[in-house]
Amino acid sequence: MPPKVEKEHLNVVDIASSDDDGDAQTVARKQASSLGERQLRRNISSPEIPQSSGPITPPALPSGETLDSRSFWKAGNYVIGPTSKPALLEGALEHARVHPKFLHSNATSHKWAFGAIAELMDNAVDEIQHSATFIKVDKIDIKMDNSPGPALLFLDDGGGMDPVLLRKCMSLGYSSKKSNTTIGQYGNGFKTSTMRLGADVIVFSRSTRAGKATQSVGLLSYTFLRRTGQDDVIVPMIDFDISGHWAEPIIYSTHDDWSSNLKTILEWSPFSLKEDLLLQFDDIGPHGTKIIIYNLWLNDEGIYELAFDDDDEDIRLRDEALREATTKVLKKTVELQSHISYRLRYSLRAYASMLYLRKFNNFQIILRGKPVQQFNIADELQYPKVVTYKPQVAAGSKECSVETTIGFIKETPTNVSGFNVYHKNRLIRPFWKVKSDGSVIGNGVVGVLEADFIEPAHDKQDFERSSLFVRLENRLKQMVHEYWKGHCYLMGYQPPGFAAKQKKLLANQHNNSSNFPAGGKQDSRDEQPGLDVPDVVMPEGDLASTSVDQLCEENIQLFMRCEEKAQKEAELKQTIEELEKGLEDMRKKCAHLSSLLESKRKQKVT
Repeated sequence: MPPKVEKEHLNVVDIASSDDDGDAQTVARKQASSLGERQLRRNISSPEIPQSSGPITPPALPSGETLDSRSFWKAGNYVIGPTSKPALLEGALEHARVHPKFLHSNATSHKWAFGAIAELMDNAVDEIQHSATFIKVDKIDIKMDNSPGPALLFLDDGGGMDPVLLRKCMSLGYSSKKSNTTIGQYGNGFKTSTMRLGADVIVFSRSTRAGKATQSVGLLSYTFLRRTGQDDVIVPMIDFDISGHWAEPIIYSTHDDWSSNLKTILEWSPFSLKEDLLLQFDDIGPHGTKIIIYNLWLNDEGIYELAFDDDDEDIRLRDEALREATTKVLKKTVELQSHISYRLRYSLRAYASMLYLRKFNNFQIILRGKPVQQFNIADELQYPKVVTYKPQVAAGSKECSVETTIGFIKETPTNVSGFNVYHKNRLIRPFWKVKSDGSVIGNGVVGVLEADFIEPAHDKQDFERSSLFVRLENRLKQMVHEYWKGHCYLMGYQPPGFAAKQKKLLANQHNNSSNFPAGGKQDSRDEQPGLDVPDVVMPEGDLASTSVDQLCEENIQLFMRCEEKAQKEAELKQTIEELEKGLEDMRKKCAHLSSLLESKRKQKVT
């Protein structure tokens, strides 16, 4: 038999798609909701949970839960029960509702879990304009459904959110970030990123605006919505006025409605007591935001998608290819896997180190208690060259120019190559290979650029494929070929067209040698008087091998001499320009002196 369902009056907030500015009273509303009896109690776990050193075991699933419901890519496959249309208030307009399944389908825009974590980091980085100095990303241990498990913690000391901003954060499509420097712009990042990482998220935020200090709690729980059979996304929230000596509840309708919101939060969050809930504000300080994502998603094997035990100072994705590679691999494969271009696929610390192009002055990303050292790949290039590209923007748009730093990567396998493309300081496409696969051209060539003139996709892991993007891709291909043609010899490669010229030269040498008969003398018809031809024959194989080695060595020497001559030529041109300028100055002085002498002569005559 299904569990008994009791009716409770719950003051909740609908997630709606809105760009309107409004106060908390207009955002919050009352709605009746059916809440089932809770089968299991939830409370916070002890600070330390022993970690197993043996093989990884899947976490225990609570009663009524299946592996499919805890695996992200299958969590949206549940049966929808009969839905009821809520009665409209008198004079109210019909509005579109958002089914809880939309939270899951919306989050599938993030194919990569680290992309979702980066979205939450971006929110903290955007708070630098409000004096934020850090974002902490860590793993904490909690108990849900009497079973211990990991949760993700994000904590920053930015400006925080007042009740109005928190409700806008929980809404779909609203964004107040209109600055040219802020990364967020679609108003969808918080919902997609948190739901991509776990089924549930609770948010704590403190803020002071217009002289009023507030603290708010909001719960976005896919588990709550699914288990209670909701057909509309509702988010319970509570707010406190902390301007005085203690926290006073902010009541928008009745105290019973406020208490219903609190009760729902306590039942469906890791904090079963109000005191435990309020203790979460202690490490926020006077302003800032704390996000806890729990019921983290599992992979198809029933193991947590994120690995916390492989490295105490990192968060990793479970990379089966890496595990297999540790048994029997070639030296080149080991070198490749140790390079950041490979490590950023599964190491959050490696990815975060490259996530932002310019180094922060007074801001830190603290991952599991240790600051992340920012890394600019442009500092690791050999023979770097800066190429300026001016995209053809639409008529009426502001013209811009993009500087691309390109060069050979230092001491890495040759198959590491590609462009690291940033947008508003944020990495969008790391090591983007624009050259054709299988071609030696571009091996080891890496570039860095910031392309603010094209728009990133919603998951910020790629760009919208516009005409501007296609033109940029073609220009980068051309850039690789031009750089390779002028610099590949410095790394021991043959420049394009060298092999064809070499074959032609060897063919000419072969033809010349074949004109000599076996006796070593020219044919009598071509014999010239007075010309003594030595009676020695050189084997063709030795001639070819010797010629190739000599030509390769001579080619490198010639290119180096060309570089030296080009540099000397540039210096000579500069010297000539300086001499010409000095000569012109002397001519002006001579003309001036001549005019003075002429005037003095005229004065003597008079």
